[in-house]
Amino acid sequence: MTVISHVSGLRVVHLPARTPYAWKLQSDEFRILNASKIPSGDTVPAAVDAAWLLEHRPLTWLDVLHLHHIDFESLATLERLLDTCLDSGVSVVFTAHDTRHMVGNGEDFTARLRMLHTAGVSWVCLTEGSVTHLTAVLGERPDAAVIPHGYVAAPETLAGVERESSSSSRYLMFGASRASRDHLSTMANWSLGITDPDSTLHVLLRAFSPADFADGGRAPLLLDMARRDPRIRLTMRPYPTDEEVVRAGLATDALLLPYLWGSHSGQLELAFDLNLLPVCSRTGHLSEQYEQHKGLVEEPEWFDWSQGHPNLFGERFLVALENAVERLGSRSGALDHEFLDYRTQEHQVILEQYARVYGDAR
Repeated sequence: MTVISHVSGLRVVHLPARTPYAWKLQSDEFRILNASKIPSGDTVPAAVDAAWLLEHRPLTWLDVLHLHHIDFESLATLERLLDTCLDSGVSVVFTAHDTRHMVGNGEDFTARLRMLHTAGVSWVCLTEGSVTHLTAVLGERPDAAVIPHGYVAAPETLAGVERESSSSSRYLMFGASRASRDHLSTMANWSLGITDPDSTLHVLLRAFSPADFADGGRAPLLLDMARRDPRIRLTMRPYPTDEEVVRAGLATDALLLPYLWGSHSGQLELAFDLNLLPVCSRTGHLSEQYEQHKGLVEEPEWFDWSQGHPNLFGERFLVALENAVERLGSRSGALDHEFLDYRTQEHQVILEQYARVYGDAR
């Protein structure tokens, strides 16, 4: 492996780079190659996948491959990519956003984690709790740096910005319609449980795929539910841009986070950035994400879907929603620019931590 004595100018490819989490990881010491041209004249896709990288061997045009989500690559393809990186002297860093599968099944996801561990990649975890969970999965503690998620909405873009005012409560729910998020019953409970005729629910969706309609998919029921309540507005985007998500957040008061399961949440961090009241299931390591900012942000309105009979989940969500109604009536919701200043300082520390991770990986 080629040894580089200084990390300055390290060339990093994120797989993928579709979220603010990846794009904000840039400094004088490392830069992102996604969406830029490489010496061959090809442009690295923002949402690059393993197949594209394997088609552009040898990987002498990058220094670090930063993996974020490994659910969408077959085990064999992921293994070939790791072998290719080893042959090309490319370091591999893996941020374990998820400690449980988001798509596919748990057995395949665990096999991917164990492959990464065996390959000796550098690990990053967002919370200490995720390190503990992965230790149980892998059978030994991974050599992981713990680096928090950090901001979603760049603080500098919110300078001089304030939330749109409204006399009624506005709710937002966004993201892909997938098994780990309960969009459908959340919409039904909101529609029937919130009686205020002026309250609104904006559901910002990622484009449906045929799988959303096949084999009892939830999409038709979700669309039908929205048609029944004029207070519910659906917005469909191929993949909502960061600007669209922030704009939707600035036009709302509370963010609904009905995770059936999950590990960490960028949406929760966005709620902190925009001073939204999160109505959030207590799952995975989300409570620890809040604890990292305790005293600086308002505690979410939690509801617990991690234990108990699933027929009681709706009751727990509706109780949290009713509590949120009361809380929204007594809070200003204005952006907290002191917290955003803290986010800027936090981000500098995160960049320093990643400079060490990328450098040590070499």
